[in-house]
Amino acid sequence: MSRRLWLFVAAALLIAISVASVPLLKRLEHYQEMVDQGPSPEVRTNPYLAAETFLRQRGTSVRTIQALNILPDTGEQPQTLMLLDTREKMTPAEVKRLLAWTRAGGRLLFVAEQLWDEQKARSGDLLLDQLQIHQFLTRDLREQDRRREREQVKPVIPLSTPDIDTPKTPWPELTRLYVQNENDPAYMSFDPAFHLDDPQDHAQSWANSADATHLLQMVYGNGLITVLTDADLWKTRAIGKYDNAWLLWYLTQDSAVTMLLRTDHDDLFGLLWKYFPQALLALALCVGAGLWHVGMRQGPLQPIPSRARRQLSEHLRASADFLLRRRGQHALLRGLQQDILRRARQRHPGFEALPVTEQWQLLGRLTRQSTSDIGQALRPRLEERLSSSEFTRQVAYLQTLRNAL
Repeated sequence: MSRRLWLFVAAALLIAISVASVPLLKRLEHYQEMVDQGPSPEVRTNPYLAAETFLRQRGTSVRTIQALNILPDTGEQPQTLMLLDTREKMTPAEVKRLLAWTRAGGRLLFVAEQLWDEQKARSGDLLLDQLQIHQFLTRDLREQDRRREREQVKPVIPLSTPDIDTPKTPWPELTRLYVQNENDPAYMSFDPAFHLDDPQDHAQSWANSADATHLLQMVYGNGLITVLTDADLWKTRAIGKYDNAWLLWYLTQDSAVTMLLRTDHDDLFGLLWKYFPQALLALALCVGAGLWHVGMRQGPLQPIPSRARRQLSEHLRASADFLLRRRGQHALLRGLQQDILRRARQRHPGFEALPVTEQWQLLGRLTRQSTSDIGQALRPRLEERLSSSEFTRQVAYLQTLRNAL
């Protein structure tokens, strides 16, 4: 088949395929699909990013810090410092410096972290204790109210009582804040499990739910302090609900905002494991191989000694060394002394009934040794360690006496 005929057949096939695919192309529909890839890394590491964005959109200057090394300068414009992260490592010196900054004109907003302990008369939260603000669990307040009701005398119930409709509070789980010149309150979604108590009446304004107080605000020198039970209502997932965003603007209006946030960042090992797991695995294998090489025994193994070479004297010497280590010198000497007395009883019946002096004299006659040396050898010794030469001399002399019997 010629080349021109091949080209003609190929063109005919292409035309046929194109004509056959026209009905299919008419049935195709174009559409767009949105794929939710979840929050960005910035949102995951900073739960208050939406709050920062909201304030910046309202023209408020916002910056975040991770330590209270330098406090904002209140000389140029009003400053609001928001402590939204944990304060468990705050020192008394830092609390004193922070309150002095507030007294000079700063606005301090922080979250109560610890519960009040009645027995210790403190909560452990240095800022709360310094301001004499107590935090309780709402369920504990309800239990205290029920206890007071049980302790009170029960009133006499009349036979018939008129029906009185008591108006119910709408949305009792939400916190209400009444603002001047406004008829309706603002509603916020604080955690209803906590309650703030101001036993010294320092606060000038507050916000309550049906069962608890969640916001206290007091004048402190030339500054202002705001205490909250929690700041979760300003996190990304909750700031758009109810009037949560409005409350953030209301508490920080006409001021620059500084947020203390210790945002979570991956450490070096986490980043390496995330982007270079193969390199870490290879490094671990190299380290393991290096340790195995270093731990290997160097040089040839020593052969196991043959049992045929061992003699009775070696066993006796090893047994003696073992007894010396386990029982001590004086126990071995007492064993020899008792062996001598036992042989003396066998040689001379009634030996044990004789006085000690006569026993020594009899042993002197039997062994042809001086009585003083025998008495010194058989006399009980104090529990004091003997030198090697003295111990050897004593053992040799006692063995001489035993062999003579």
